[in-house]
Amino acid sequence: MIPDKIPSQSNARTARQLLRTHRYGALSTLSKKYDGHPFGSITPYLVDHDGSLLIFISDLAEHTKNIKHDPRVSLVTHNQHDPRIQTQGRVTVIGMAAHVAAREQAGRRYLRHFPEAQTYYDMQDFQFYRITPQAIRYIGGFGDIHWMQAENYRIPPYPLILEEERLIEEINRDHAAALAAKLASPARDATQLIGVDCDGFDLRAGDLTLRSEFPAMMLDAARAHGALLDMLAKG
Repeated sequence: MIPDKIPSQSNARTARQLLRTHRYGALSTLSKKYDGHPFGSITPYLVDHDGSLLIFISDLAEHTKNIKHDPRVSLVTHNQHDPRIQTQGRVTVIGMAAHVAAREQAGRRYLRHFPEAQTYYDMQDFQFYRITPQAIRYIGGFGDIHWMQAENYRIPPYPLILEEERLIEEINRDHAAALAAKLASPARDATQLIGVDCDGFDLRAGDLTLRSEFPAMMLDAARAHGALLDMLAKG
C-alpha cells in the first residue's frame, strides 16, 4: 500500500536529490581520543530509500571508534563539479549513526553502487552504519538557505523499496540498448541500471555513473518503470 503522507516540500526533495547525486562527503565525528574535538574524514555514502545514509567503515578507522563512543555525527556533501565553492549547492546531514545488523541486505544495494568495495566487504572488520537524520541544512545558492527537520525529509516505507531488485533485473534484461544510449556507452552489456528509488535512478558503465531524477516522486515499481522508460526514450 502506498503511504498516505509523503513529505512533498520542494526543499526537502531537492536536498535528498543532491545527496543522492553524490557519492562521498566529509563525515564529522566527535573524537574519543581528543575529548570530543570534531574529527573530519572523507567517506563514501549511499542514500537509502528513506533518505538515511549508509556508510561502510572499518572497525580500525578513527571515525568508527568515535561513533562507537558517541553516535552523533554530521556529513556534508556539495556539487563536486562546480568551481564556485561559495554559491554552489550543498547539504549537511546532522544525525545519529548506528550499526546495521542486516549486513547482507545492506551489502546487496551498497555494492551495486560501489562495486569497488567488494574487497572490503569480504573483510570482517568492515561494517555498515546507518546515519539517521535529525536535521538537514540545505543551501541551494546565495540566499537560498534552509533548515528542515527529519519528519519533513525522510520518506516512510513505500512499495518500490521491496520491488527495486526485480525492477532493476527487468530493465537491465529488456532495455539494454536504451540504457547504453542514455549513458552514451558503446558497449550495451557494460551499461547497467544499479538503483531506483522514489526520486530517480542510477546508471553505471565502468567507472562512470549517471544520476537521473524523476519529474515527480515514484512510489511503486509500475510507476517507476513507466517514468524510467519515458526518460530513456527521450535520451
